[in-house]
Amino acid sequence: MFIGAQVSLYPMTSDFVEVIFAGLKGLDPYRDQLRIETDDMSTLMVGAPGPLLDAIRDLFASAARRPEHVTMHVTLSRGCPGEPDDPSCRCETLTRAQDQSLAVRGAEAREAVKGAPVLGVEIDVQFSLYVLGQDRHMDEIYGCIDFLKESGTFLKSKNFCTRLRGDAGAVFETLRQAFLRFGPAEGHVTIDLTASANSPSKR
Repeated sequence: MFIGAQVSLYPMTSDFVEVIFAGLKGLDPYRDQLRIETDDMSTLMVGAPGPLLDAIRDLFASAARRPEHVTMHVTLSRGCPGEPDDPSCRCETLTRAQDQSLAVRGAEAREAVKGAPVLGVEIDVQFSLYVLGQDRHMDEIYGCIDFLKESGTFLKSKNFCTRLRGDAGAVFETLRQAFLRFGPAEGHVTIDLTASANSPSKR
Protein backbone atom coordinates (compact mmCIF):
# COMPACT_ATOMS: atom_id res chain seq x y z
CA MET A 1 0.00 0.00 0.00
CA PHE A 2 1.16 3.51 -0.83
CA ILE A 3 -0.45 6.40 1.08
CA GLY A 4 0.45 10.02 0.47
CA ALA A 5 -0.63 13.57 -0.23
CA GLN A 6 0.34 16.58 -2.28
CA VAL A 7 -0.31 19.74 -0.26
CA SER A 8 -0.23 23.40 -1.35
CA LEU A 9 -0.76 26.34 1.02
CA TYR A 10 -2.07 29.68 -0.30
CA PRO A 11 -1.92 32.71 2.06
CA MET A 12 -3.96 35.71 0.87
CA THR A 13 -1.44 38.34 1.94
CA SER A 14 1.69 40.09 0.72
CA ASP A 15 3.39 38.55 3.78
CA PHE A 16 2.83 35.08 2.30
CA VAL A 17 6.37 33.85 2.96
CA GLU A 18 6.00 34.25 6.73
CA VAL A 19 2.62 32.50 6.70
CA ILE A 20 4.01 29.57 4.71
CA PHE A 21 6.99 29.26 7.04
CA ALA A 22 4.64 29.35 10.05
CA GLY A 23 2.67 26.50 8.48
CA LEU A 24 5.76 24.44 7.69
CA LYS A 25 6.81 24.61 11.36
CA GLY A 26 3.71 22.55 12.08
CA LEU A 27 5.36 19.67 10.22
CA ASP A 28 8.41 19.50 12.51
CA PRO A 29 7.02 16.83 14.91
CA TYR A 30 6.32 14.51 11.97
CA ARG A 31 9.52 14.72 9.95
CA ASP A 32 10.88 11.47 11.41
CA GLN A 33 7.61 9.61 10.68
CA LEU A 34 6.93 10.76 7.12
CA ARG A 35 8.79 11.29 3.88
CA ILE A 36 8.37 15.02 3.31
CA GLU A 37 9.56 16.74 0.15
CA THR A 38 8.82 20.42 -0.52
CA ASP A 39 9.33 22.26 -3.78
CA ASP A 40 7.99 25.49 -5.28
CA MET A 41 4.59 23.95 -6.12
CA SER A 42 3.64 21.69 -3.22
CA THR A 43 4.75 19.49 -0.36
CA LEU A 44 4.66 15.69 -0.79
CA MET A 45 4.03 13.65 2.36
CA VAL A 46 4.17 9.85 2.35
CA GLY A 47 3.52 7.56 5.30
CA ALA A 48 0.96 6.01 7.62
CA PRO A 49 -2.36 7.91 7.75
CA GLY A 50 -2.06 8.65 11.47
CA PRO A 51 0.89 11.03 11.26
CA LEU A 52 0.03 11.96 7.66
CA LEU A 53 -3.36 13.51 8.45
CA ASP A 54 -2.04 14.98 11.71
CA ALA A 55 0.78 16.67 9.80
CA ILE A 56 -1.58 18.14 7.19
CA ARG A 57 -3.90 19.31 9.97
CA ASP A 58 -1.10 20.95 11.93
CA LEU A 59 0.39 22.55 8.82
CA PHE A 60 -2.91 24.29 8.13
CA ALA A 61 -3.74 25.06 11.76
CA SER A 62 -0.33 26.67 12.28
CA ALA A 63 -0.90 28.96 9.30
CA ALA A 64 -4.54 29.62 10.25
CA ARG A 65 -3.61 30.83 13.75
CA ARG A 66 -2.39 33.99 12.08
CA PRO A 67 -5.06 36.59 11.12
CA GLU A 68 -4.61 36.39 7.36
CA HIS A 69 -7.00 34.51 5.10
CA VAL A 70 -5.33 31.26 4.09
CA THR A 71 -6.43 28.34 1.94
CA MET A 72 -4.91 24.93 1.31
CA HIS A 73 -5.40 22.39 -1.46
CA VAL A 74 -4.71 18.70 -0.78
CA THR A 75 -4.83 15.60 -2.94
CA LEU A 76 -4.85 12.46 -0.77
CA SER A 77 -4.33 9.02 -2.27
CA ARG A 78 -4.13 5.46 -1.01
CA GLY A 79 -3.63 2.25 -2.93
CA CYS A 80 -2.62 3.84 -6.23
CA PRO A 81 -1.65 0.94 -8.54
CA GLY A 82 1.01 3.11 -10.17
CA GLU A 83 3.00 3.53 -6.94
CA PRO A 84 5.21 0.93 -5.23
CA ASP A 85 4.23 -0.54 -1.86
CA ASP A 86 5.78 1.38 1.02
CA PRO A 87 6.12 -0.40 4.41
CA SER A 88 5.88 2.96 6.23
CA CYS A 89 2.24 3.24 5.06
CA ARG A 90 0.84 0.33 7.06
CA CYS A 91 -2.56 1.03 8.58
CA GLU A 92 -4.46 -1.08 11.10
CA THR A 93 -7.74 0.72 10.35
CA LEU A 94 -7.64 -0.41 6.72
CA THR A 95 -6.86 -3.98 7.77
CA ARG A 96 -9.88 -4.10 10.09
CA ALA A 97 -12.20 -2.40 7.60
CA GLN A 98 -11.86 -5.23 5.08
CA ASP A 99 -14.45 -7.35 6.89
CA GLN A 100 -16.69 -4.62 8.36
CA SER A 101 -20.10 -3.51 7.11
CA LEU A 102 -20.78 0.10 6.15
CA ALA A 103 -22.83 0.52 9.33
CA VAL A 104 -19.97 -0.64 11.57
CA ARG A 105 -17.43 1.51 9.71
CA GLY A 106 -19.69 4.55 10.02
CA ALA A 107 -20.19 4.00 13.75
CA GLU A 108 -16.45 3.65 14.38
CA ALA A 109 -15.79 6.75 12.28
CA ARG A 110 -18.25 8.81 14.36
CA GLU A 111 -16.60 7.66 17.59
CA ALA A 112 -13.19 8.67 16.26
CA VAL A 113 -14.43 12.18 15.45
CA LYS A 114 -15.86 12.53 18.97
CA GLY A 115 -12.39 11.84 20.34
CA ALA A 116 -10.57 14.34 18.13
CA PRO A 117 -8.37 16.94 19.84
CA VAL A 118 -9.66 20.51 20.08
CA LEU A 119 -7.15 22.86 18.44
CA GLY A 120 -9.05 26.14 18.83
CA VAL A 121 -8.84 26.94 15.11
CA GLU A 122 -12.13 27.25 13.18
CA ILE A 123 -11.87 26.11 9.58
CA ASP A 124 -14.01 25.32 6.54
CA VAL A 125 -13.37 22.45 4.14
CA GLN A 126 -15.02 21.21 0.99
CA PHE A 127 -13.98 17.82 -0.34
CA SER A 128 -14.82 15.00 -2.70
CA LEU A 129 -14.19 11.29 -2.13
CA TYR A 130 -13.30 9.19 -5.17
CA VAL A 131 -13.60 5.39 -4.94
CA LEU A 132 -11.75 4.11 -8.01
CA GLY A 133 -11.91 0.79 -9.82
CA GLN A 134 -14.97 -0.62 -8.08
CA ASP A 135 -18.38 -1.38 -9.64
CA ARG A 136 -20.38 -0.54 -6.49
CA HIS A 137 -18.50 2.64 -5.68
CA MET A 138 -21.68 4.63 -5.00
CA ASP A 139 -22.57 2.33 -2.09
CA GLU A 140 -19.31 3.38 -0.43
CA ILE A 141 -19.86 7.06 -1.24
CA TYR A 142 -23.43 7.03 0.10
CA GLY A 143 -22.16 5.28 3.23
CA CYS A 144 -19.57 8.02 3.65
CA ILE A 145 -22.22 10.73 3.18
CA ASP A 146 -24.35 9.12 5.91
CA PHE A 147 -21.34 9.27 8.24
CA LEU A 148 -20.58 12.89 7.32
CA LYS A 149 -24.11 14.03 8.10
CA GLU A 150 -23.79 12.63 11.63
CA SER A 151 -20.14 13.59 12.18
CA GLY A 152 -20.81 16.92 13.90
CA THR A 153 -18.73 18.75 11.26
CA PHE A 154 -21.19 18.56 8.34
CA LEU A 155 -22.26 21.95 6.98
CA LYS A 156 -23.99 21.17 3.69
CA SER A 157 -23.93 19.17 0.49
CA LYS A 158 -22.84 20.91 -2.72
CA ASN A 159 -22.62 19.81 -6.32
CA PHE A 160 -19.76 17.29 -6.55
CA CYS A 161 -18.55 17.84 -2.95
CA THR A 162 -19.42 18.10 0.74
CA ARG A 163 -18.84 21.11 2.97
CA LEU A 164 -17.51 20.71 6.53
CA ARG A 165 -17.02 23.34 9.25
CA GLY A 166 -15.67 23.28 12.78
CA ASP A 167 -12.54 23.01 14.87
CA ALA A 168 -9.56 21.84 12.83
CA GLY A 169 -9.15 18.79 15.07
CA ALA A 170 -12.65 17.47 14.41
CA VAL A 171 -12.73 18.45 10.73
CA PHE A 172 -9.45 16.70 9.92
CA GLU A 173 -10.50 13.63 11.91
CA THR A 174 -13.67 13.54 9.80
CA LEU A 175 -11.51 13.63 6.68
CA ARG A 176 -9.24 10.88 8.01
CA GLN A 177 -12.20 8.61 8.71
CA ALA A 178 -13.73 9.27 5.27
CA PHE A 179 -10.39 8.46 3.66
CA LEU A 180 -9.78 5.22 5.56
CA ARG A 181 -13.18 3.65 6.18
CA PHE A 182 -14.94 4.07 2.84
CA GLY A 183 -13.87 2.42 -0.37
CA PRO A 184 -12.15 -0.98 -0.63
CA ALA A 185 -9.41 -1.47 1.95
CA GLU A 186 -6.98 -2.63 -0.73
CA GLY A 187 -8.35 -0.42 -3.50
CA HIS A 188 -7.46 2.99 -4.89
CA VAL A 189 -9.22 5.82 -3.02
CA THR A 190 -8.51 9.54 -3.32
CA ILE A 191 -9.78 12.73 -1.69
CA ASP A 192 -9.58 16.17 -3.25
CA LEU A 193 -10.04 18.92 -0.67
CA THR A 194 -9.80 22.66 -0.19
CA ALA A 195 -9.53 24.17 3.29
CA SER A 196 -10.09 27.81 4.23
CA ALA A 197 -9.63 29.88 7.40
CA ASN A 198 -10.10 33.56 8.29
CA SER A 199 -12.04 34.31 5.11
CA PRO A 200 -13.24 37.95 5.01
CA SER A 201 -16.40 36.85 3.22
CA LYS A 202 -17.71 35.32 6.47
CA ARG A 203 -17.39 38.57 8.47
